[in-house]
Amino acid sequence: MGQVEGKVAIVTGAASGIGAACAETLARAGARVVVSDIDDAGGAALVDRITRGGGKAIYHSHDVASEAGWPALIAAAEALGGLHIVVANAGITKSALVVDLSLEAWRREMAVNLDGVFLSVKHAIPAMRRNGGGSIVILSSVAGLRGSVGSSAYCASKGGVRLFAKAVAMECAWARDNIRVNTIHPGVIDTPIWRKLPTAIDPRMLGKAVVPMGRAGTTQDVANGVLFLSSDASSYMTGTEFVIDGGFNAGAIPPRR
Repeated sequence: MGQVEGKVAIVTGAASGIGAACAETLARAGARVVVSDIDDAGGAALVDRITRGGGKAIYHSHDVASEAGWPALIAAAEALGGLHIVVANAGITKSALVVDLSLEAWRREMAVNLDGVFLSVKHAIPAMRRNGGGSIVILSSVAGLRGSVGSSAYCASKGGVRLFAKAVAMECAWARDNIRVNTIHPGVIDTPIWRKLPTAIDPRMLGKAVVPMGRAGTTQDVANGVLFLSSDASSYMTGTEFVIDGGFNAGAIPPRR
């Protein structure tokens, strides 16, 4: 039996990177997965990989910042047998110094990274309550724990979801609804998002330079944490932060010879 056998999961921003790894990992562990993204080609390709590997998944095209589309996404999950897991992964970033950041760019980042998480949770909780509980895993970042030059909007949004998750975790605990809410804070992870920045960065080189463990993380490193928080193995964890960063947020070590 898989760790999440028989459960239904929604993973947002799942067409590539961390989201794709999370969707594939949950499917391998027995979950039926609703892959959500605006990248229709990437989402369809992921579902094909999962199903060819023996897993169960469907694709649902959806912009997480659009509330109008959320009821249909929840309904798609319930049609598979309920809703037990939500991985709120969808996110964007635009590297710019605050004095150069437009209000439009700021608002778009907040819409996806913060509003999208709010809508994920708002619409997921009633469905989870109908099924006796569940686990909500929100992808924050080490940028939600510390500042970073050129990432003011990203830090604000990821710091926002960190405390939002704690507040909702307390609401669910108070309601005794058996819904847990936790955040994951990846560090330098080798994903395509780094290469899409205005000044493209090689995460593998960055990992060697700044991460105490001497390497960038993989999307599977993060997906393993998501699987743990999604499963009953973490049944006594809520309102907490799962940092997956090779020691980056803990401190620094002297340069190696």
